[in-house]
Amino acid sequence: MAKPPNAPVRLRVHGSIAREIGLAIVSGRLRPGHVLAGEIEASEKRQVSRTAYREAIRILCAKGLIQSRPRTGTRVSQISDWHLLDPDVLEWLFTGDPKAEVIHGVFELRTIVEPAAAALAAARRSQAHLTAMRRALDAMTLHTLNKPEGREADKAFHAALLAATANPFVISLTNGVTAAVNALTEFKQRLAKITRDPVPDHVRVYDAIAARDADAARDAMIKLIRLAVLDMPAKQRPRPPASTSMTEAAYFMSI
Repeated sequence: MAKPPNAPVRLRVHGSIAREIGLAIVSGRLRPGHVLAGEIEASEKRQVSRTAYREAIRILCAKGLIQSRPRTGTRVSQISDWHLLDPDVLEWLFTGDPKAEVIHGVFELRTIVEPAAAALAAARRSQAHLTAMRRALDAMTLHTLNKPEGREADKAFHAALLAATANPFVISLTNGVTAAVNALTEFKQRLAKITRDPVPDHVRVYDAIAARDADAARDAMIKLIRLAVLDMPAKQRPRPPASTSMTEAAYFMSI
């Protein structure tokens, strides 16, 4: 039987445990400072080996969600310690009904990073970068973002763009940025099928980078992100802070 769209990948035991605890943490069911049960108690309760539970805890420690210290036990970390751009943490944040500040924060991140990266890419790209971006665009056109192959191609496009900056610090953001792009797309699809074709927006970015026009590349990426905001159902779109007098339209122009 074919796997239904967006069906979760089957995880190994320690991965399933890490996901279960990770979801409880990012959803707020386990608050910062909460002390997790000891290894023996927790593994017996889940009817898994201590080795599997220990590996799950190691995974969560590596993602900054928990801290494990001798004598003080294993505690949920403060949010400031979470590795929010870790692909798993992002996926967990967007599971269910993500908080408005999560959606807003991801769009702000993209607005800060990607337009500047597009401008750099226009100045520094090689033919290999253009080839990778063009290949990704072709796959996006073929599969659309409604299919996993199309979403993988979307991630590949943004990864190639970041690689074209030739800046190792920007490139180090690739996993986080592409995971953020994918998390937003999959969340929108859970709410409603994406009807607007985003490929032309990406083509405008590509054309500007190919032409080595940094200003046009920056502007095209800003427009791409703004349109992605407007693709969100109205209730899930970022809202202007209550402390401002900005209209919704002006606010979208600013992010």
